[in-house]
Amino acid sequence: METTVVCYKVKADRAEENREYVRKVFAKPDEDKPEGLRYVAFNLDDILSFVHIAVVETADGKNPLQDTPAFQDFVSDIKDRCDEPPVATKADIVGSYRLF
Repeated sequence: METTVVCYKVKADRAEENREYVRKVFAKPDEDKPEGLRYVAFNLDDILSFVHIAVVETADGKNPLQDTPAFQDFVSDIKDRCDEPPVATKADIVGSYRLF
């Protein structure tokens, strides 16, 4: 099991656009239900900051979300939408209550 936390901050005029991209990314897993993936995205109260957490439990360690067109669209211009670009950090789950 590998957990990745990604944090970034979008430009003020691109926040709603980013939320729409995120919604589209989540529409695909809801349809396909890919095995071995737990994924959540948060939009913090400043409206510009986002935090994504992915837990990948596939046999090969590959995140199945990366192969979806919606995710590829989301990441294609993410750096242009951001004031602070995405920073991905590996993390260990120390505790979780009904989230993971």
